[in-house]
Amino acid sequence: MEFSAKQIAEFIQGEIIGDENASVHTFAKIEEGVPGAISFLSNPKYTHYIYSTQSSIVLVNKDFTAEHEIKTTLIKVENAYESLAKLLNLYEMSKPKKVGIDPLAFISPTAKIGKDVYIAPFACVEDNAEVGDNTILHPHVTIGSDAKVGNNCILYPHATIYHDCRVGNNCILHAGSVIGADGFGFAPTPEGYSKIPQIGIVVLEDDVEIGANTCVDRATMGATIIHKGVKLDNLVQIAHNDKIGSHTVMAAQAGVAGSTQVGEWCMIGGQVGLAGHIKIGDKVGMAAQSGIAGNIPSNTNVMGAPAFDAKKYFKSSVVFKKLPEMYTTLNNLEREFNELKKQLNK
Repeated sequence: MEFSAKQIAEFIQGEIIGDENASVHTFAKIEEGVPGAISFLSNPKYTHYIYSTQSSIVLVNKDFTAEHEIKTTLIKVENAYESLAKLLNLYEMSKPKKVGIDPLAFISPTAKIGKDVYIAPFACVEDNAEVGDNTILHPHVTIGSDAKVGNNCILYPHATIYHDCRVGNNCILHAGSVIGADGFGFAPTPEGYSKIPQIGIVVLEDDVEIGANTCVDRATMGATIIHKGVKLDNLVQIAHNDKIGSHTVMAAQAGVAGSTQVGEWCMIGGQVGLAGHIKIGDKVGMAAQSGIAGNIPSNTNVMGAPAFDAKKYFKSSVVFKKLPEMYTTLNNLEREFNELKKQLNK
């Protein structure tokens, strides 16, 4: 499909600088632009590419001012990255979607399947499970017995929903994600570790996205809850009985130990580790590789392991780099002090 600059500007409420009839049919990074593509500029580091890009249209922020002549057509918007996301969603929605149940899929006679679903070869929907309207199950997806998946969901190959778990509407589960495996519960005995049955479930609310090979463990009792709008990256571990607040985002290889509560709108960097049985407030930022050992109040940014206030961490890191010189200076001062002490004692 082809769209003109005028059509795009109307959709994203932008201002055209250049040819309103310029048309595009694909997307490209600004540094790899080709005729017929639309690109975007939001990071100042890439500004120099706008003068040489071959893309037919480039989205820019309203405050952008050109320093040289620009050949491409610009569309100025409040937020170029956000506007690009809207266009990508429109593009994705325009793609034709498969509908129907492949003969090689297994659907239990007691399962409930909604309207206009697509269930691919070798997908499995077990006894009394439910799959909502317009949901897509790719090959080798497994929906366990009595589990429920809502409307307009996409489950990519090998995503697994264990028995009794709940997935809301508009959720995306990427390849290899596992929802509802047993929490890590074992009781030490003289003979070894005795498994504690995990009889709870996992609940994913609406608009949740789970990355590839990410695991959300079922609760020992009750529910592990991933609230509305949460986005988990690849290779993330959410342990039993955790509660992740609405619209929190978590980057790859982060892990949350059991019975921890994370607030709303938190931003958790890659390889962050959160201890169990702690409470994180709302709008907390955790830099990559932070080690979170205790409670953190709302509206706080932390770094380090163990983590503490980010501003103090930066100041401390400056001192840390100078520790060898400071250690040498301290030794010299100590030696001089001892020499003076000896002379005074004489």
